[in-house]
Amino acid sequence: MKLAIKDYNFFKFTTHYQTMEKKPLILVTNDDGITAPGIRKLIQVMIEIGDVVVIAPNSPQSAMGHAITINSTLHCTKIDVKGGTHLEYSCSGTPADCVKLGVNEILDRKPDLCVSGINHGSNSSINVIYSGTMSAAVEAGIEGIQAIGFSLLDYSWSANFDAIKNYVKKITISALENKIPSNVVLNVNFPKLSEKEIKGIKICRQARAYWVEEFDKRTNPMGQDYYWLTGKFVNKDKGEDTDEWALSQGFISVVPIEFDLTAHHVIQELNTWNFGK
Repeated sequence: MKLAIKDYNFFKFTTHYQTMEKKPLILVTNDDGITAPGIRKLIQVMIEIGDVVVIAPNSPQSAMGHAITINSTLHCTKIDVKGGTHLEYSCSGTPADCVKLGVNEILDRKPDLCVSGINHGSNSSINVIYSGTMSAAVEAGIEGIQAIGFSLLDYSWSANFDAIKNYVKKITISALENKIPSNVVLNVNFPKLSEKEIKGIKICRQARAYWVEEFDKRTNPMGQDYYWLTGKFVNKDKGEDTDEWALSQGFISVVPIEFDLTAHHVIQELNTWNFGK
C-alpha cells in the first residue's frame, strides 16, 4: 500500500524524533588504569545514561599530563565483557592516547560526551596541569567533544565511590542537556565525605596554589644515587570562590577550564615592548 503524503510526512517526523531520542554515545577513560575501582564505578553510572565505550590504559598513568606516544607503537585490545551491554578496550598508551585512538580508529561516530575518571585523588587547583585524568578530558575537548573529568579526594584503592555516584549522574545529565560551551571542559572534584555530608555543588575558579617539591635522595647497593619525589601542597589563595575552598567546606567543585593557554590580557601590554629591529 502506498503512503499518502500526510502519512509520509508523519513517517519522516517520527524517524527524526527517534534519532533525536537515541542514547548519547559516551567515551569513558581514566589514568588509573582500566581495572581501577574509580573507572569501574564510572562505567556503571554511564551505562544508565547512554551507550558506553571504554578505552582506558592497561596500567596506571597518573601524573602523565598530556603526554602522547610518538616513539613506539600503540596496542589496543578488546576485552570480553561477559553479559555486558557496552564495549571495552585496553590501551598500551597514555590517557590522551586513549582518546585519540578512540575517536580516530575505534569509534564509528563522534562521541556525544567523554568522561574521564573517577580519579583516585585530587585534581583541583594546580593539579590539573599534571593530571592524566584531566588531560584525557582536554584532549576530547580539543577534538570538539564535550568532556568532564571526575576526581575524588581519596587516594585509597578502596575509596567509597558509591557516595558520589548520584552526583556524577546528575552532573553528566546536566552537561548533556545544557551543552558544555565550546573549547571548555569541566574539572569536577568531590570531597571525601558521605553522600549525606556533601553540601552541594559550587561553580568555582581554580585556586592559585602550587607544590613545593622535595626529593628524597638515596643510594642503591651499586653506589648509584636515586631520588623519590616528595613535597607539600601550598595554597595561599584566600578566596572563597575557589575549588580548594569549596572542597574544604564540603562542596563539590566544578571548574570550567580552557585549553587555549593564551594570556589574552597581556597581549596589549606586550605590544608596547620595544624588541628592536
